[in-house]
Amino acid sequence: MPTMRAVQIPRPNGPFEIVERKIPEPSPGTVRIKVQACGICHSDSITKEGLFPGIQYPRVPGHEVVGIVDAVGQGVARWKAGQRVGVGWHGGHCGYCDSCSRGYFFACQTSTLVSGISFDGGYADYMVAPDEAIALVPEELSAVEAAPLMCAGVTTFNCLRNSEARPGDVVAVLGLGGLGHLGVQFAAKMGFRTIGIARGKDKEPLARELGAHHYIDSRSQDPAAELLKFGGAKVILATVTNGEAMSAASGGLAANGTLMVIGAAPSLEVSPILLITGSRSVKGWYSGVAIDSQDTLSFSVLSGVRAMNEVYPIEQVVEAYERMLSGKARFRVVLTTGN
Repeated sequence: MPTMRAVQIPRPNGPFEIVERKIPEPSPGTVRIKVQACGICHSDSITKEGLFPGIQYPRVPGHEVVGIVDAVGQGVARWKAGQRVGVGWHGGHCGYCDSCSRGYFFACQTSTLVSGISFDGGYADYMVAPDEAIALVPEELSAVEAAPLMCAGVTTFNCLRNSEARPGDVVAVLGLGGLGHLGVQFAAKMGFRTIGIARGKDKEPLARELGAHHYIDSRSQDPAAELLKFGGAKVILATVTNGEAMSAASGGLAANGTLMVIGAAPSLEVSPILLITGSRSVKGWYSGVAIDSQDTLSFSVLSGVRAMNEVYPIEQVVEAYERMLSGKARFRVVLTTGN
């Protein structure tokens, strides 16, 4: 009986366990993927800590997956063995409505699947996913390069392209971490007048290296006042997980500007007067469906956008996860299987 390595979580808040499992067979409508790389995302803590209703344990996390199609289930026509593919956060849907494709993911939790939560994810040598959850990966991207784009990449790219910003508009990216360092690249490559905002003058060289036209040190400057010197931001892409930092920057929105929130801060305060007087808004955004991931990968190839990654073999999953959780990673953490 052929077996594989898998990193499972036996129970909520349980430890990572590297176990031998039987290689799964694809059921009708699914595809088996030989995993080459899987990013470690902060959202994996949902599985680790049992924060999502109905997770069945033991569970293998991972939703930034890249690998090779190994086998297809009955009824799958668009995928074949040997194709390079990826699986992101959105792991399939019922097809009853278009909520998923319109971004209303959490409106129908019961009929939408999540990779690494609803079914076993990519912390393993093999995984099985619904065929509608799969995106084609361009040959120009290595597995390690592509993996973080399946969540961090599609979240920032899809958020910006669905905003009302147009080339030439001022777009500020708040935070230069795992999401923010991609957000600055995408914003600059999309033709926005890109402003990076972070704590400390020492981060300015990085912001400019990533493509930012201007930099605001939120430690020594008032980010809202500085943004208003540029006429205000059409979009502030908030990638940090600090509600106070978001609030401090929100005053820098231009009239009809939007604070686009993708950082999961526990709370956020925004002045109603600020929103009312300038028709400003606050909007959240999750990642996207498979075609959005495919678009993200294609745009990244064309424009040269790349994640900065720290790479660990699957055997070092505990060290890799802790590195991500500490916030010290520069900037994404990726597991490799050696496949």
